[in-house]
Amino acid sequence: MKKIIIAVSALMFLASCKKEFLDASPTNAVAETDAFTTVANGETVMNGIYRYLYSRFDNQNTPGQGGVMLMTDFMGEDVHQAVANWYSPSNGAGGWLNQKNPDNSYCAYPFRMYYRCIGNANAIIENADNAAGTPADRSRLKAEALTMRAWSYFYLVQIYAKRYDASTTNSQLGVSMPLSSKQIQLPRSTVEEVYTQINKDLTDAVAAFGTGSAPRNKSHLSLRAAYSIWARVALVQQKWATAAQYANQVLTLGGFSLMSNTQYQAGFNDINNPEWIWGAFIQDDQGDTFGSYLAQISYNGNTTYIRGTPKRINQALYNLITATDVRKKMWEPAPTATNFPLPSTAFARTPYMSRKFSIRNLPTIGDVPYIRLAEMYLIIAEANARIGGANEAQAKAALLTLAVNRDPSYTLSTNTGQALIDEIMVHRRVEFWAEGHRWFDLKRLNQPLDRTVVPNLVSASVGGVLQVPAPSASDLWVFSIPTSEIQGNPNTVQNP
Repeated sequence: MKKIIIAVSALMFLASCKKEFLDASPTNAVAETDAFTTVANGETVMNGIYRYLYSRFDNQNTPGQGGVMLMTDFMGEDVHQAVANWYSPSNGAGGWLNQKNPDNSYCAYPFRMYYRCIGNANAIIENADNAAGTPADRSRLKAEALTMRAWSYFYLVQIYAKRYDASTTNSQLGVSMPLSSKQIQLPRSTVEEVYTQINKDLTDAVAAFGTGSAPRNKSHLSLRAAYSIWARVALVQQKWATAAQYANQVLTLGGFSLMSNTQYQAGFNDINNPEWIWGAFIQDDQGDTFGSYLAQISYNGNTTYIRGTPKRINQALYNLITATDVRKKMWEPAPTATNFPLPSTAFARTPYMSRKFSIRNLPTIGDVPYIRLAEMYLIIAEANARIGGANEAQAKAALLTLAVNRDPSYTLSTNTGQALIDEIMVHRRVEFWAEGHRWFDLKRLNQPLDRTVVPNLVSASVGGVLQVPAPSASDLWVFSIPTSEIQGNPNTVQNP
């Protein structure tokens, strides 16, 4: 990997460590060593990575990180639509077909996206120490790249490998793990090895950020974002005390607050929300009318898909939300022109449709939430509840802080044991509806998918796929390695 691609927009993208991205050298490429002569140049490369995370890949429903979030949520039971369209059987993930088709874009594009991010991050990590600039700026740039590499490997190993199981050695195949531009055509590392590297990268990133580090802005990774990701990783590894520790560290560092109920109803489209820790900032001239996150999930963007296919919540989950909870207002059981006004008569209405996401500007402009403060409270709650015993008090306290913000009538939970865990998980499902958590939660907890308990599910919209066995009993939870990678890397073994 000797070249950096400089896009017309002045954003830079390194070729991935994958062969498919090394076949040609564009005429606008420059030597890697030239691109990193200064920290400012390195920051341009880093900005390119951030931009890449919200760029459309193939179809309209592959809008970068937001697309991964929606794709996996449509593979769950809480986010669905009344008709077969996008994210549904023939051209989406809801029917649990395309993740096993190595030639399908749903299967291929997360692989391509995250390895592109890794390739760029590797180049920054290798060159940042020698770039002209202040020591603090060099260190922050390297910290961002390390965090991005950890984030990318974390998603890759969850999507393309069997789940992490703390009771085993996790010797199952993970993903190939290039850590420099010189490493190509590597065999797949084990799941344990991948998680070891993720934790090392986050350890190094936290040290490089430094305790006094403040983010350039919320669209960039920061010390708080690194700890937030680390808490997620620990939760997946079933390291409950560690997960709570890192989530608490985010609270200790401060700088964020839970949003008000008014802000909660504002459309989930603005990175300036006080609760957002990290997200994509979409400027008006960087939007993609048809291939953006809000072009898929908003209720009022002006596209054919939005107008004709409202997104709905699992009715059974909706019924678990208390009447005084602001989150109850995010969906409408019986929408009418009065209680659910829409831009025009061309927009369809369907029971339990969502108003959680709205566009900030026409046609489908709005920011994308990657990490919110609410998640830290729920990680603290879940981790301590799973530890149990005396830790349940900490679990209840963390849940109370979040829940009473959403529902002023909420009081300290009296549940214990599994009932407390179940209560926390309901809050998690409601809180992060369509934000890309549910499928990953089912997988990490080794729970089956059961759509038979969704009263308002239209079976045809998911190709009749109503149940999927637990991850330990089914290979369906592991995406196939894309054909291009199998062809380009003779050392890569395909998943079952």
